[in-house]
Amino acid sequence: MGTGHYFWAIFYFTSLCSASLANNAKINFREKEKKVLDQILGAGKYDARIRPSGINGTDGPAIVRINLFVRSIMTISDIKMEYSVQLTFREQWTDERLKFDDIQGRLKYLTLTEANRVWMPDLFFSNEKEGHFHNIIMPNVYIRIFPNGSVLYSIRISLTLACPMNLKLYPLDRQICSLRMASYGWTTNDLVFLWKEGDPVQVVKNLHLPRFTLEKFLTDYCNSKTNTGEYSCLKVDLLFKREFSYYLIQIYIPCCMLVIVSWVSFWLDQGAVPARVSLGVTTLLTMATQTSGINASLPPVSYTKAIDVWTGVCLTFVFGALLEFALVNYASRSGLNKANRAADMHKENMKKKRRDLEQASLDAASDLLDTDSNATFAMKPLVRHPGDPLALEKLRQCEVHMQPPKRPSCCKTWLSKFPTRQCSRSKRIDVISRITFPLVFALFNLVYWSTYLFREEEDETF
Repeated sequence: MGTGHYFWAIFYFTSLCSASLANNAKINFREKEKKVLDQILGAGKYDARIRPSGINGTDGPAIVRINLFVRSIMTISDIKMEYSVQLTFREQWTDERLKFDDIQGRLKYLTLTEANRVWMPDLFFSNEKEGHFHNIIMPNVYIRIFPNGSVLYSIRISLTLACPMNLKLYPLDRQICSLRMASYGWTTNDLVFLWKEGDPVQVVKNLHLPRFTLEKFLTDYCNSKTNTGEYSCLKVDLLFKREFSYYLIQIYIPCCMLVIVSWVSFWLDQGAVPARVSLGVTTLLTMATQTSGINASLPPVSYTKAIDVWTGVCLTFVFGALLEFALVNYASRSGLNKANRAADMHKENMKKKRRDLEQASLDAASDLLDTDSNATFAMKPLVRHPGDPLALEKLRQCEVHMQPPKRPSCCKTWLSKFPTRQCSRSKRIDVISRITFPLVFALFNLVYWSTYLFREEEDETF
């Protein structure tokens, strides 16, 4: 019994000692972390102005490895030729002056929130227009120091970067927007940037862009040489494909509809001048407004874009439909004027013939009257003598001249006012336009889409 009590007393004492040691170890671990920070970053022990040594403590350049995590791409502006991106930017390098004891693996890394406590690479974004850090609720930045002296710097930033665009195939184009990072003051003799091995660039899943699709991205190097030396540079090229469905609905289909509406003028009557003029002018103004609205959302470049070809040709078709009516109206009016002139000439000729016939009949009647030299009228007998040849001849002439002229037919007179040749010419213009305009527009569509879609496929091979 005494032995049992002795055993339990020893067990209880051992448990208390173990708990005390565990608590002391936990407290000592935090104190050890503070001591490590004071040891490696204390005053007079570490100078953040001096760059780390090279690989294996040599005098070579410091190696900094970069990787990015693209959180979102907000806007891609065509008119400003820029894009906005939010990303988590990470740098990692080795500084042997920051090595410390990890207490048998219990101290994995030290975390700092003040970047000025350690040496930092002088990296900058060469194509940056604007940028800012995120400070809500606390600054989104941290520095981790690992036992072997490796330093990891991570920060969340938002950038607006320049993106020079080639809009010759707009809106069937693809754009390459770059993100360039370079050293500002340290040359390649002192500092070299490298992409992190494995997966240097990550993009958030389900990245949504309003009018673009991120097809792929490529990492590369872009070292630059100046008169002060060679500077290390990294770049990542983002390939964006423009979503064509938006432009198909907002631009191409409305333009086609306007062109087709302008063809309705060919089916209206030639005399419907207000209807045909208002239709042509309305479609022309609508097409011009559509074109100006498209150009307002694009920069004023010196070359011709694919959308310029489309809107220009559509505007030409609408304007051609208006000119076609002007030609039809001119042909119709010229034919009517000629018909009126011909009718007037016909009337004058008929009046002249009638006057000539009346004058001839009066002359023949006056010859029947015989006057003597004493101005006395001798009446001829009313009964003709059969043997009087002169009287028979004069009577025959009188009968011939007194025959009434043949009156023209009413139908012929009415038809003569509308010359069929001139009317058929103006109508023929409308009939030809009904066939020619759609055929030429269909041929233009065939050439347009085959040309630009083929050039788009060629650009994919870069």
